[in-house]
Amino acid sequence: MPMTLHHSPASPFVRKVMAVAIIRGLDGQIETVATNPHVSPEDLLAVNPLSKIPCLVLEDGTAVFDSAVICDVLDRMGDAPPLIPASGKERTKVLVLEALADGIMDAAVARRGLIGLPMDEGRTRADSRYKAAVQRGLAAIEPGSLSELHDLGAISVACALGYLDFRFPHEPWREAHPALATWYEAVDVLPALSATRPPAA
Repeated sequence: MPMTLHHSPASPFVRKVMAVAIIRGLDGQIETVATNPHVSPEDLLAVNPLSKIPCLVLEDGTAVFDSAVICDVLDRMGDAPPLIPASGKERTKVLVLEALADGIMDAAVARRGLIGLPMDEGRTRADSRYKAAVQRGLAAIEPGSLSELHDLGAISVACALGYLDFRFPHEPWREAHPALATWYEAVDVLPALSATRPPAA
C-alpha cells in the first residue's frame, strides 16, 4: 500500500512535508488523507495519540511524526540529493535554521488558535508573546545564507513566511525584512511551493 499522510492544506507543517516530498520526487508515492486534528478523529488517534498533523504512515504501517522527523525519513528515500547534510557544521546549521522556522510556525499557529476567543488579559499577553517570538525569529534569519530550496532549513523558512502571508496578511513583514522578502519572492514560484500553496483564507 502507498504511504499515507494525514493532511490539511492550511497547516504549514504539512506544507513543509509535502514540499520535501515534491523536491525528492516522492509525492506520487504518498496518498493524502484529509484530517482535522482539532476534533481528534479516530483514524488519526490510531497512529498519533497526540492528534497532531502531519502524521505519515509508511508502507509497513509505521507511523512517523512530527514534521521534522517525517522530513528526515523522506530525506533518506529516493535518489535526489539530500536536503539535510550528513554531518558536521553544515548539518547543524540546516537543523538549527529548521528549528528557527518551526518555532516561527509554532508561534503563528498558536496565535491563530486565539482568534475568536475572548481576549482577556492572559490571552492578550500570550498573543503578544507569540507575536514577539515571530518578530525575533524573522530578525534572526540571515537571507544571504539561504539556499534556493536546496536544504530543509530554507524549505522550512519558506513555509513559515507563507503561513504568515496566509493567516496574518494584515501584519506585513516584508518592509522590515527586504532581503528576506526578495529571497521569498524568488522561491515562492518554485513547484514545491506553488503546488502546496494553502487555500485562500
